Amino acid sequence: MSDIGDWFRSIPAITRYWFAATVAVPLIGKLGIISPAYFFLWPEAFLYRFQIWRPFTATFYFPVGPGTGFLYLVNLYFLYQYSTRLEAGAFDGRPADYLFMLLFNWICIVITGLAMDMQLLMIPLIMSVLYVWAQLNRDLIVSFWFGTRFKACYLPWVILGSNYIIGGSVINELIGNLVGHLYFFLMFRYPMDLGGRNFLSTPQFLYRWLPSRRGGVSGFGVPPASMRRAADQNGGGGRHNWGQGFRLGDQ
Repeated sequence: MSDIGDWFRSIPAITRYWFAATVAVPLIGKLGIISPAYFFLWPEAFLYRFQIWRPFTATFYFPVGPGTGFLYLVNLYFLYQYSTRLEAGAFDGRPADYLFMLLFNWICIVITGLAMDMQLLMIPLIMSVLYVWAQLNRDLIVSFWFGTRFKACYLPWVILGSNYIIGGSVINELIGNLVGHLYFFLMFRYPMDLGGRNFLSTPQFLYRWLPSRRGGVSGFGVPPASMRRAADQNGGGGRHNWGQGFRLGDQ
């Protein structure tokens, strides 16, 4: 048990709480402590009965059973692996920025869920985080099932296909990928690569609540081509330290 405790405490703080909630809420529903009917995102209950907890519980709940258990474990693994890698890598020392990314993605997914009557939001949020990691490490070669190897930028779409085989639907994965792309485009690609306006910035109250431990966001893998050209022209004196990525399955 001490080994499990040490492993759990080694997880970065935001990922640790997210992971714990994604384990605890399905367990509460499975044991019947609270009826799972209170966990789903039902637009009528949320908008007209003011059951304001539903967007939160729908983010953490997943109906675990004989037909869904493997899909749940696979996505729980993705949550742990890629949220940890982003929080401890690209967003190392910047918990406010990482929490803002999660909040932005979550709000977009909740709005989409209400519009499309999506009752569970766990998979879309996990996939949005995985998509951001894949784009920040897009040229990294990763390994997947059966020894297949490809660039990290294709990983979200490979997972979409594999989850379709396992679970029979791609809507959750597709929404997650699109939301992840929206965040990545507005936060990184449009202002940094295309020279556009910065539409997203972390609110100051998040910095006051979760102060940065060091300046700058680092570890973003390989920068876009135009940024690499600009860095070459400036003698490598760019402002952003994009760092290195991770291979799938690395500890």
